[in-house]
This record gives sequence, C-alpha cells and structure tokens, in this order.
Amino acid sequence: MRHDAIRAAILFVGAVASGWIGWSGEVLLLPAALAFPLLWSKASNRATSAIVSAGYFLAASRGLPQGVANFYASDLLPGFLLWLIASASFVAVHAALWSQKERWRPICYLAALVLMAIPPFGITGWAHPITAAGVLFPGWGWYGLVATMAGLAGLVTRISPAIVIAFAGFWFWSAATWTDPDVAESWRGVNLQMHDTLGRDAGLERQRDLIATVRTAATSGVHFVVLPESALGFWTSTVEQLWRQSLSGSDVTVVSGASLVVADGYDNVLVAIDRDGGHVLYRERMPVPGSMWQPWRSWFGESGGARAHLFAKPVVGIGPVRLTPLICYEQLIVWPVLQSMLSDPEMIVAVGNGWWTAGTSIVAIQRASANSWARLFSKPLILSFNT
Repeated sequence: MRHDAIRAAILFVGAVASGWIGWSGEVLLLPAALAFPLLWSKASNRATSAIVSAGYFLAASRGLPQGVANFYASDLLPGFLLWLIASASFVAVHAALWSQKERWRPICYLAALVLMAIPPFGITGWAHPITAAGVLFPGWGWYGLVATMAGLAGLVTRISPAIVIAFAGFWFWSAATWTDPDVAESWRGVNLQMHDTLGRDAGLERQRDLIATVRTAATSGVHFVVLPESALGFWTSTVEQLWRQSLSGSDVTVVSGASLVVADGYDNVLVAIDRDGGHVLYRERMPVPGSMWQPWRSWFGESGGARAHLFAKPVVGIGPVRLTPLICYEQLIVWPVLQSMLSDPEMIVAVGNGWWTAGTSIVAIQRASANSWARLFSKPLILSFNT
C-alpha cells in the first residue's frame, strides 16, 4: 500500500512537470507533453490514472484561474472552480480508458487521443499532446501526425524506451534546425496593446485610431492587414461604411475581428473590408465555453452568448488566397485545425483578444500551438493579438 502511494506521488509529480513545461508557451518545449501517456501507462490502477491525468491537465491549464479572475474582475475562486470543472472531461476519459491489460493500452490511449480531439470531449480538449507533432516532424504534414500518434501509442507499451529515444532524437534535431513558419510577403498581422477596451470602445475615435494603424501597417508591398479578434466591436452597416470610405483609393484589404448580432445571440467573426465594402469572412466554430458559448441558455428559453458553428466553413477565400482562420480558443483545441487542413489551405491566420490573460502564459501557448500546426503542414502563418 505504501509502495503504491509513493508510486502514485511520483507519477503525479512527473505529470505536473510534463504539463507545466510542455505548455509553458515556448513552442520547442511542446514535446515535453509527450511524457504524459508514458506516465499514464505506469499507473497501477484506475484511481492513479485519474490522479496522473488531473496533474497533467491542471498544470497545463494553470493560467485559467487568473484569466477568469481578470475577465470577470473577481477573486480567484470562480476561476478555480471552472479550472476543476474544465479538467473533468480529460480526467474522466483517461481514467475510463485506462486498462490494466498491457495489450489493450495502445488502443485505449489512441481512443482517448481521438475523443479529446473532437466534440463533445474535444470542446475542452486543451493541452492535447498531438500538438507537439509540428515540433517533432516539421513539414511532414499528415505523415507527421500519423507518426506522432503511432509514437504516442508506443509510449504506453513495453517498447516505450525505444520510442522515447526516437522522439528525443527528432526533438533535438528539430530544436537545432528550427525556423518559424513563413510569413506571406503581402500580409501583415498587427499586434495591439489596447487591453480590455478593444471591442468595447465603439466610438468614432477608436475606429479612426484603428484606421490609422492599418495605414501605418500597409507599407509598400502589403495588400492585406490583419487586426485582432473583436477589434471592430459590433459589425454594422455604419462601421462598414466608415471603413469603406477610409480605404477608398487604396488596394489594401483589412481582415479584422468583430461581433455580429443575430436573433439568438451573436457570432464571433472575421470580416474582410476593402474599398468596395465589407462582408463576413468567417464565423468562429468554437467560442470559449462559459464566457462566450453558453448553450444552456436555450434550455431555459433564453437567448444570448456566442453561437458555435462547430464544423462550418473551415477554409475561406480572400482574393486569390484560400486560408484557415483560427480565432482565439480555436488555437487551443485540435479539430478546427485538422478539419481545415483536410481542405489544404494556403495559409493560417490566427487572431486573438488576450487582454484577460495578463499574468498568465495563455497567449504564448496560443502562439506556440499555432506555430506548431503551421510548421507541421508547412503553411505561412499570420498572427494578430491584442494584449
């Protein structure tokens, strides 16, 4: 009994280290998350597997309590409660699929990988180890994804030492030769530091400030300027007219985040605006659960909250370019990226409004995830964040 308790404590500490280091916001440290399945497989019983899973997930998502406190201007208690609730699906899936029979473990772990990558469990499928594929196998595309999944399955078997050595070799080689994703020459992502006023200050002066920012960014050779999530506030005909007039005589197209009010809530969107006008380019597939996406409202006959479009329109066209948009939360989960890559887009545009993440590594993790996916599939990446 004492031996089992010591073993469980060691595995828990290892899982915490794996989640903490892997999800520190440094892209080259993402493969540290691959230690989790190895530790999970060493659990002696289902309860220990749950403890190991909780340690990994809670460490990986450690910025959530502070982020929630910032967002709601409250103390840490609501954030801690949400932190624990969010971990429930990850822990439940990995505990339920843990098997004492070694021959079943690869299948069980692959099942857990898939379940945490797609809805409904994938809705809170943060810190997914498969995200590290872009660091281990940059440029390999789907082959790199399959190789990573096969390696993860191997980590829960007796051949795990050989898999660890192989992964370490690929990791060291990638770290030695790493280059960031390409940036399309005619595109420019704008990073802002407007804190919580972005998207909330809908005044004319704010719009004019953003227009001036676009003009500054649109230097010679830049034809597309990307602004962060929610930058324009609510998308209305008045906002469209102001921007259309401001872009008159210019060949620049602005891609910006905005909110579009609909009958039962709102859509978190990207709009494209040029001298001829603007239109909704993309509707977010998965808004942040809880603070934005609140499906329980409809159960009580209420409306409000952001709508989730789940599997809708993963790739959009703007001019001659087919691109994958990823808005904020979509950079932390798996299926929006993989769904988009099935259509082989030419580039990835990732935007966010991370003012509420002050004091955490959440925005850095979003950037690292986007970088890893872009490198895996060899896609140029445009980033635009507000902090």
